Amino acid sequence: MQYTTAAEAVKLIQSGQSVYIQGSTSIPEVLVAALAERGGELHGVKLYSAFAVGAHDAPYCRPEFRESFLVNSLFVANNIRRWLADGYGQSIPAFLGEIPGLFRDGTIPLDVALINVSPPDAEGYCSFGVSADLAVSAVECARIIIAQVNRAMPFSYGDAVIHSSRFAAAVEVDSPLVEVPTAVPTETELRIGRYIAEMIPDGATLQIGVGGIPNAVLGALKDHKHLGLHTEAMTDGVLPLLESGVIDNSQKVVMPGVSVASLALGSRRLYDYMDYRKDLVLKDVAWTNDPFRIRQNPKVMAINSAVEVDLTGQVCADSVGVRIISGVGGQHDFMYGGALSEGGKTFIAMPSMTPKGESKIKALLTPGAGVVTTRHMIQHVVTEYGVAHLRGRNLAERARALISIAHPSVREELERAAAERYGYSFLRMKG
Repeated sequence: MQYTTAAEAVKLIQSGQSVYIQGSTSIPEVLVAALAERGGELHGVKLYSAFAVGAHDAPYCRPEFRESFLVNSLFVANNIRRWLADGYGQSIPAFLGEIPGLFRDGTIPLDVALINVSPPDAEGYCSFGVSADLAVSAVECARIIIAQVNRAMPFSYGDAVIHSSRFAAAVEVDSPLVEVPTAVPTETELRIGRYIAEMIPDGATLQIGVGGIPNAVLGALKDHKHLGLHTEAMTDGVLPLLESGVIDNSQKVVMPGVSVASLALGSRRLYDYMDYRKDLVLKDVAWTNDPFRIRQNPKVMAINSAVEVDLTGQVCADSVGVRIISGVGGQHDFMYGGALSEGGKTFIAMPSMTPKGESKIKALLTPGAGVVTTRHMIQHVVTEYGVAHLRGRNLAERARALISIAHPSVREELERAAAERYGYSFLRMKG
């Protein structure tokens, strides 16, 4: 493999082309910086990115480049969030698991893929490391592949492997991956985690996300047996369960004996654990997030979070009012697949209040808020005050259950709203 400089490599990109930028914690920052340096000579380059954790704001998100780079986000990441909020870029609503299909059927045509990969193995294969998600389909569909070959990238198996002969250009770097600190659960999050862990049986297959509540759940599962992992994002929180053998994947139907994820984000310890490990694979997000594949595993436990939930069970998870702050990700796919799984359960877990002291359980969603999980799909909502079991319950019963786990300071207000909305059918139920 012949290496070149980043400045030379990005000369392959021309005005008007469509470029995919790999995400997770593996943004190819050296290539992206070199591309931004060409901003003055390019026009109308469409940039597509999805879930990512950047070390800093994207260098192409500068007012003088607003006509050079047209930013389209498939999941609003931290490094471009301000740019989109200021109206310079746009987000494309889509389930993360369906985005590879947009590439493959030409709805979103790609000319170039910028990727961050491991050094080649003895046979010349590089790994996408911590980010299979959309990178697999983007590399499959792009005409030009420009690689940042990174000594810091672990070699992961599964779909996230490419032969170096496919690179139109390659740049050698030793660039540390972004590390996401392990969230230490608060007492509120620990209580939520315990409620959920009590409902998870031995032999369950876990889909679990990022943050204090997921880590609280994982910490409360240390005495469980024969758990499996089939998830979208893998974090440091699963390492103690993998190392102790609590997660052994022995009762999974889909890839038994193997932990499955689409991306990873965490500390260097997680990245080192993944390196050349054949019992842990990263797969195309269209594969991991297929609800009909998810349902094949027994006892799928899908644990997700929310910005807010209304009294009917509608879940907003991607916006604060009209301002989109993230994306749908895999919540819908795993909530659906988990509900279809034999013995499966799905959870929306959240503190009862925001850090600003506002209730996350509301009579009505904030105007402009988007519904990620519909009221027809919801099963359990969990706060530090308990579990609201919503499956099979009518709207008045749901309101009563959700009010019981709301913060005490807002329960009276929610009671009045529910009484006005549902009348006698709500009032007849005792609190």
